[in-house]
Amino acid sequence: MGTGIYRGWPIAAVTFLSLGAVLGTAQFAFGVFILPLEDQFGWTRTQINVSMSLGVLTGVMAPIAGRSMDRFGARWVMAIGLGVVALGFLLRATMHDLWQFYLFSAIVFAGTSGVTNLPAGRLVTLWFAGKRGRMMGFVTAGNNFGAMVSVPLVAGLIAAAGWRAGFGYIGAMMAMLMVLVVIVIRDRPEDVEKEIGKRWTPAGATAHAARAAREGLTTREASKLWAFWLIMIGMTLQQFARTAVASQLVPHLEQTGFSTGEAAAAVSTVAFFAMSSKIIFGRVSESITALYAYVIIVALQIAGLLMLIYTPNQAIAWGGLMVFGLGMGGVGALGPLAIAETFGLRNLGSIMGLMSFAVIIPTVVGPIMSGQVFDRTGEYEIAFLVTSALLAVSMASFFFAGYLKPRIKDVAPTG
Repeated sequence: MGTGIYRGWPIAAVTFLSLGAVLGTAQFAFGVFILPLEDQFGWTRTQINVSMSLGVLTGVMAPIAGRSMDRFGARWVMAIGLGVVALGFLLRATMHDLWQFYLFSAIVFAGTSGVTNLPAGRLVTLWFAGKRGRMMGFVTAGNNFGAMVSVPLVAGLIAAAGWRAGFGYIGAMMAMLMVLVVIVIRDRPEDVEKEIGKRWTPAGATAHAARAAREGLTTREASKLWAFWLIMIGMTLQQFARTAVASQLVPHLEQTGFSTGEAAAAVSTVAFFAMSSKIIFGRVSESITALYAYVIIVALQIAGLLMLIYTPNQAIAWGGLMVFGLGMGGVGALGPLAIAETFGLRNLGSIMGLMSFAVIIPTVVGPIMSGQVFDRTGEYEIAFLVTSALLAVSMASFFFAGYLKPRIKDVAPTG
């Protein structure tokens, strides 16, 4: 029995914090800065919101970050990503012109792909081989935890010291996280092998599982398989639930009779059930595989969305929000798991990065589609129905990908 605590636990904790800090501040807390920026510069709401569309850079940079992770490891990709995000926030604190806001926002989003699901997929699969599903759920729940914590925290910072200080403090926090990542994160198979037998070593974390991390298909081999393209289609179309629906929930609910306060509470409800979903379906994936768990969560998204479209009363709407959130949240956990299970861990970053590039499509098209539908019809029903149809195709893609999954040696056998 080795001395000390199994290193996978602090690695999981730091990954959880990095996910929550980056996504919480870059995306969810963005709205807190809108009014202060309008008051300071006189920018319109549209001008400010355009900066969020630069989130497409996350998808553009994903193949580069993934390939770099396979070559140099998650530690340095995460550290550089956090450094870039920190730089973007610190520069925002100094801006005076709209073009600077766009440029500095682009820097923030350029760094996020190296800090979010790409490293989480590699680190969890490597360090928690036999319990990778449930651990992926816990680690990626950092996304939703960040959403709940960052908004009131940033709002308090702005109220106390102003928006420039808010951006500055966030940048400083990212820099501190970068140092923590360099100190804690390790992801070589031999690093895992040295930890076997220490306190709190999880079941299934064997030397065999660590060695198996060197196995898996190359990007070229994976791209020749039907399963690769089916998973890419499924992951891409599923994102319309986030970009075409989730982003429009507040105005849709207000239109159907919710007050502003009730609509805000509804978003928090979705976030809570989304966080629960990661833990639940991460565990489910250990029993039925991540691809078939994906089928279930997309079916829940469709069911919740239809309940929101056809809402005879608020009770049904609240039920729809819960079901929709339960389906939405599992995506963050199941994506890396599905790719690792199907193609192995050796080139996980490159394969995930290539697949993530396609998510640019719903990132750009989803909000525009919903906006155009609303402008023409005065409601979101057609946009939500189109999204439901796309989700049905996504669900079928995951099902057939599971059926056609290649028979390669399991990279992380269960304990």
